[in-house]
Amino acid sequence: MIPVNSVLQVGLFPEIMQAEINRRFSPTRHLDVSSPPPAGKFEAILIRSNTKLPEALVKQIPSIRLVSTCGVGYDNLPLSYLKDHGIKATNTPGVLNDAVCELAIGMMLSLMRKIPESQTYVTSTAWSKAPFPLTTTLAGKTVGIAGMGRIGQDLAKRLEPFKVKIAYSGPNPKQVPYTYYQDVRDLASACDVLFLACPASPETDNLIDAAALEALGSKGYLINIARGSVVNEEALIYALQQKKIAGAALDVFNNEPNPNPAFLSLENVLLTPHIGSATSETRIAMTNLAVDNLEAFFTQQPLLSEVHY
Repeated sequence: MIPVNSVLQVGLFPEIMQAEINRRFSPTRHLDVSSPPPAGKFEAILIRSNTKLPEALVKQIPSIRLVSTCGVGYDNLPLSYLKDHGIKATNTPGVLNDAVCELAIGMMLSLMRKIPESQTYVTSTAWSKAPFPLTTTLAGKTVGIAGMGRIGQDLAKRLEPFKVKIAYSGPNPKQVPYTYYQDVRDLASACDVLFLACPASPETDNLIDAAALEALGSKGYLINIARGSVVNEEALIYALQQKKIAGAALDVFNNEPNPNPAFLSLENVLLTPHIGSATSETRIAMTNLAVDNLEAFFTQQPLLSEVHY
């Protein structure tokens, strides 16, 4: 059980997630992260991964011992401060893998086969005047995955039936039957399609730069389901404008929900509004795992998905 007035919910949750929270317990809600917190001896914070938790806010609540993040990413948290003050954090990995991988595969196929453009071609009656231009098949290609964590491994399993070769990059090789490259540029050079599924961290900031895009080449496709910070957006825009790569499918951006306007005028991109985990089933599962972590904390049980700094 979660004690009354012990959890501060920071930021706004979508209606379906808020309903699930309210079904299980009654947090104190604090919607404006820039304003002082309400009075109370809160021991835990509940927050979404797309809401930045200011260090200044946590400092005003010295009783906080846990931050439960609803989302797999935790780059929204002041990690150094939490670590220095012995404040634990949890996230919600695993439960969103299916939805994220489904979207990733859909984005890849939509980009390579130009599915959105083909619908417009039919609805505009252009089909009656000329056949739709030929596109690119996936079978026989090499697909690279930057980041072979939980999502990367689930994505690779879904790609296997498409008759592709799979390679990956990361800090260390994993126990998986795919070709390993330590340097993402070498991976980009070896593949036709490059997925980004790595976490946002200082090590992955601008991981995909001009050199990596040059290595991917004019027939290569980039799909980003990780974080906007993983890509140097100026370099990507230039590469797309100059056709240095064939195209990009992006679900994440540096400035959400207002991405760089240059993306909006490009014809060789597929853009989605950070909807990797945006299914009803997934959001409910994420919410329940976040609340389960809170219950484990207050009942002095092991945390289900602790973030290890």
